[in-house]
Order: sequence, then C-alpha cells, then structure tokens
Amino acid sequence: MMKQLNTIQNLIFQAGGILLLLGIMMWIPRLSFAPYVFGVGALCFSSMQFVAGYEGRNMVIKRLRMQQVLGSIFLLVTAALLIGSQFHLPYTTRNEWIVTLTVAAIFELYTSFRIPVELKKEQR
Repeated sequence: MMKQLNTIQNLIFQAGGILLLLGIMMWIPRLSFAPYVFGVGALCFSSMQFVAGYEGRNMVIKRLRMQQVLGSIFLLVTAALLIGSQFHLPYTTRNEWIVTLTVAAIFELYTSFRIPVELKKEQR
C-alpha cells in the first residue's frame, strides 16, 4: 500500500506543483525571482513525494517509486541550476536546466500513470 498524505501534506504537494509551473512560466520573460519560486515549489513537491512511500512488497511498484524519487531529485537539481544561473556559476550559464527538467518531467509523468495501474493490480 502507498502511504497516504494527510490534508496539510497534500496541500503542500499541490502548492509545490503550482509553484513549479509558475516558476518556469516566469522564467520565460527572465524574471529575476523565477528560480526562487521554482526552487520553493521543487522543495515542497519533492519533500512530499519523499514522505509518501510504498510499504508493500511488489517489486514493480518499488521500481516505479524509485523512478518517482529520481524525478524529484532531478527537479531539485533543476532548481539548483536555475538559481546558479542567476549568479553565473560554472556549468549553469547555458540551458543545462532544460535537460534535467525534461528528465524529471518524463519520470514524474510516467510514474503518475503507471503506479495507480499497478496498485489496482495489487489490490486484486
């Protein structure tokens, strides 16, 4: 069984997702505070994904869960790259963040569809 988030944790998770989207949308016109909005969103979203764990024995779900955690880590790396680009740190002056964000999005999207399917199979 997947560990369920309580109401406050669920609100933090949803607020984090919204802040992720807002942060990236604000980065398009290069607003200076956009990386920080994205960073707060990544912290909220990722921390709640770390809290929501899997307590069963199904290896497929465990693998998917590890992919989900890896996607969260890539979101945090993306936030660090965006913030680093504000200060012109090495390896952050170009658009390296696009690669990490793409990998994170693929992992998160894939697992968001596959985990519920596998949980339904497990319940039967």
